[in-house]
Amino acid sequence: MVEKTKLFKEIVEDLLKELELKVEVEVTQDEDLVSVQLKTDEPGILIGYHGQTLAALQLVVALMGFRKLKEWTRIVLNVGDYRQKRKEVLERMAEMISQKVISSGKAQDLPPMPPIERRIVHLFLAENGKVESFSEGEGRDRHVVVKLKS
Repeated sequence: MVEKTKLFKEIVEDLLKELELKVEVEVTQDEDLVSVQLKTDEPGILIGYHGQTLAALQLVVALMGFRKLKEWTRIVLNVGDYRQKRKEVLERMAEMISQKVISSGKAQDLPPMPPIERRIVHLFLAENGKVESFSEGEGRDRHVVVKLKS
């Protein structure tokens, strides 16, 4: 376990050094998930538009880890409290859309979003007994549709 945290800390620090970014890196692991927490004065650069840069960095780090370990490791990169705040925003959006669906009776589409964000919305709406959700579309156009339960 300690070896993985040390390896991923080294990978992330080296990568960010090459990008000439000054970032504090803290790595922890529980069971099969390695969490990398980044602290910087310029979080926007690492997060990007709706977390796209952060997701790309996460993928690159996971690939670099795979090349060294010869096995896949679940890894999550986070800058400050971005992931928690984004989850709250997505849940509020899902709640508003569900209320709109309930009052109008018509299905509603959410904007396209990456798989991890669609999953957050689906899990949140699964607790609502009046609506259901599913994903529709391909690639970057994939989005969540919310409708009344049949």
